Amino acid sequence: MTATREAPTATPAPDDRRRGFRVKDLRMMFGGGQSTARQFGILGALVVIVIVSQIVTGGRTLEPSNLINLVNGNAYVLILAIGMVMVIIAGHIDLSVGSVAAFVGVIVAISMDRWQFPWPLAILLGIVLGAVVGAWQGFWVAYVGVPAFIVTLAGLLFFRGANQFFGNSTAVPVPRDYAYIGGGYLPEVGPDTGYNNLTLLLGLVVAVAVVVQEIRARRVQERMGAERAPIWVSAVKVGVLLIVVVLATLLFAGGRVGTSYPFVGIIVAALVLLYAFLTRHTIIGRHIYALGGNWRAAELSGVNIRRVNFFVMVNMSVLASIAGMTFIARSVSSGAQDGTGWELDAIAAVFIGGAAVSGGIGTVVGSIIGALVIAVLNNFLQLQSVDAPEQQMIKGLVLLFAVAVDVYSKRQGKPSITGLLLRRRTEAPSAVDTGAQTHGPSGEPQETARPKDLTPRG
Repeated sequence: MTATREAPTATPAPDDRRRGFRVKDLRMMFGGGQSTARQFGILGALVVIVIVSQIVTGGRTLEPSNLINLVNGNAYVLILAIGMVMVIIAGHIDLSVGSVAAFVGVIVAISMDRWQFPWPLAILLGIVLGAVVGAWQGFWVAYVGVPAFIVTLAGLLFFRGANQFFGNSTAVPVPRDYAYIGGGYLPEVGPDTGYNNLTLLLGLVVAVAVVVQEIRARRVQERMGAERAPIWVSAVKVGVLLIVVVLATLLFAGGRVGTSYPFVGIIVAALVLLYAFLTRHTIIGRHIYALGGNWRAAELSGVNIRRVNFFVMVNMSVLASIAGMTFIARSVSSGAQDGTGWELDAIAAVFIGGAAVSGGIGTVVGSIIGALVIAVLNNFLQLQSVDAPEQQMIKGLVLLFAVAVDVYSKRQGKPSITGLLLRRRTEAPSAVDTGAQTHGPSGEPQETARPKDLTPRG
């Protein structure tokens, strides 16, 4: 008598449409995992800062003219944060970005003012010069093995001196056509609607993109058999984003005649989309995370760690050159003090945005949120007429508090504070394996076995 074996039946995935309300499902609103939970908490902090600032300043924070100035005045921080997060994910730090931006800025200004370069050629010169500077620093980091901290500290000193040497420590003006890049707006076209029509059109495109992206993401998850968020989570996510997009569109489009969404904001948005795609959906992006998570394991799995290190350093200097060029366009000249302290704002934005100090964790979107926290805080302090020394003190305390709270929580074996409410209450904290330290490819100490809460999945 032979026994018959029944083929195992696959357990059907839970129907997300019938799932009831569960607090933990909120983790899936922006991706899930500790990293995204921290970004969700930082986003909440940004909203709170905006609301408090709006109340304290008597409504001046969300005035169209103030929002436009906020984007124009902080575009360089947003651009630098995009590159800095990739450097920090890879396990490095770049202290030279402010000096590189100032150096490239003065050369670009000189090329237009003295050498009579047309502004498109001057921009190309600036990008190429940024790439050359990045290649120089990347060579020492990736192929010689000098720690990035030392290489970029030397770059901070060298390129700061180069800026003052070539510019003779004086302001170098830029032409009016070039200044539009940093201080121009979307032009007025079409019928008189009381708003800037191009800004309205831009807002409509963004709103449609939000809906299409969510639908596409759910279809991809269904096709791959992955767990999907309940319908209500997607609806809440899309609804909140649409409200933000509509309000921002009306505010930017409803300013005084001649102003609208800044042109430099288009540049920032394009860079965010480009680098968010690069870090999430390309091989080089995955290699950067692998390098920061555990460089030895990445090397054994076939990652060319020297090439990745070289890339992140070159990329950072190119973005620093773009930040410098947009800044001198808004300032209508290049000055000897351009770029001072920019590296600190960029690093603070990345850490506030959820990146791990040890590398391996961080996102472009999270860094942009962190940069917006700094921008809104700067704007609030300026509206309150707080002096520059006090502003620096307050920003330093905010950065220290943001990082210290999370580090303390991890050392206690607890989840991230900002993600605490989004975890299951019954979830036990995972043990942390300290591991032994070895030296990384650039000479800095690095753990061979990383703690579980420092992996890209959190």
